[in-house]
Amino acid sequence: MANVVPQAYLNNTSSVPDWLNKGDNAWQMISATLVGLQSVPGLVILYGSIVKKKWAVNSAFMALYAFAAVILCWVIWAYKMSFGEKLLPFWGKAGPALGQKFLIKQAALPETTQLHSDGSVETLMVTPFYPMASMVWFQCVFAAITLILLAGSVLGRMNIRAWMMFVPLWLTFSYTVGAFSLWGGGFLFHWGVMDYSGGYVIHLSSGIAGFTAAYWVGPRSTKDRERFPPNNVLLMLAGAGLLWMGWAGFNGGDPYTANIDSSMAVLNTNICAATSLLVWTWLDVIFFKKPSVIGAVQGMITGLVCITPGAGLVQGWAAIVMGILSGSIPWFTMMIIHKKWTLLQKIDDTLGVFHTHAVAGFLGGILTGIFAEPELCALFLPVTNSRGSVYGGSGGVQLLKQIVGGGFIIGWNIVVTSIICVLIRLVMPLRMSEEDLLIGDDAVHGEEAYALWGDGEKYDSTKHGFDGDDTIHYKSSTGATQVV
Repeated sequence: MANVVPQAYLNNTSSVPDWLNKGDNAWQMISATLVGLQSVPGLVILYGSIVKKKWAVNSAFMALYAFAAVILCWVIWAYKMSFGEKLLPFWGKAGPALGQKFLIKQAALPETTQLHSDGSVETLMVTPFYPMASMVWFQCVFAAITLILLAGSVLGRMNIRAWMMFVPLWLTFSYTVGAFSLWGGGFLFHWGVMDYSGGYVIHLSSGIAGFTAAYWVGPRSTKDRERFPPNNVLLMLAGAGLLWMGWAGFNGGDPYTANIDSSMAVLNTNICAATSLLVWTWLDVIFFKKPSVIGAVQGMITGLVCITPGAGLVQGWAAIVMGILSGSIPWFTMMIIHKKWTLLQKIDDTLGVFHTHAVAGFLGGILTGIFAEPELCALFLPVTNSRGSVYGGSGGVQLLKQIVGGGFIIGWNIVVTSIICVLIRLVMPLRMSEEDLLIGDDAVHGEEAYALWGDGEKYDSTKHGFDGDDTIHYKSSTGATQVV
């Protein structure tokens, strides 16, 4: 008796071509949505809650604006600079990703064919079984979250108009270079540098660029640097939770298919994040006698960042080791080295993005070069026989590749971010005026997050609706929140 295939599984319509895998397409769009939710509302909520009350609206809006601006820039020119045809070994040719003929054809990354030294094909071009539209949107939300992470370094003082200029410039001249070099078929991709889901492209770049931008923008007001408590710890945890759960799409979507490596990546992501959070919390208890909620969130983030370059490439036990190191090394750089190194103290990195993303991202890239398992590497990487150093063979060279790849991202972002900031400064101030810094959201946006007063600002009886003593009201500041 002949098997009858249900109508729903027959690819016999123009909207379901033979090459379309419905499961892969569904997972890719879900993954993209999860990553999008990490930004909106995830980081919008987290940024709006973790800062001082007078900066809640401005911080949340910087994230929201970046998300919207990146989408438009991405489809008009930046996608093809990151994943299109090669212009330079580190850069693709600019062009729109808007036409229907381009967007409904099978996805393909044209520069990803890996060749042997004799010119024969080592690994075929990346051609997932879904349309280009899914690929364009998936990669778009990665670009958007990178700018939003970078914003964490300059919250509480960057001129919003300068930020509006910064976003498209940095996306165009920095992000696209890292994305093409490591993912789109650039020189680091073909050399075999491992970056499974953005430890270098997203986290190292945003951490270094954010730290560099913080230098050029200048510090927050003295009062804000001395006292910057979160205005809503519970909402901060809600934003952090969206960030954590959204990482299933962040790392699970990068094999470009719903396969066994995708499952491995999601599990490793959660193992490393949980381990890192616990280690950071234990260190807070040991050295500060109290478990800090902000510290736990920082530990969660460093774990998620650290596992990202190797999520689908390492075994579960290695994810635990990476979690231990990501919960302790960035903790040490933030809590110990930061307080002793004059340069780190001079540059006002508002949310410590340098530690949570640059340090943790580079650490993850190096640890991936150590722990990447050969069989898992074969499921994902274009260079055959890739492996971490603990597995012998070419593993020692792999560790060197990871260091060089990270060095390229660091150097490019320092130079390009500096140039962008200097150019913007010729047109307008990078930093808000002292008067705006004193007032906060009401001066910048004409809006406030809460109908409350008393966050250290001067009491205004005409504004707050009843008589008062017109004095400055301060609340005592305690705990580990001041570390941020």
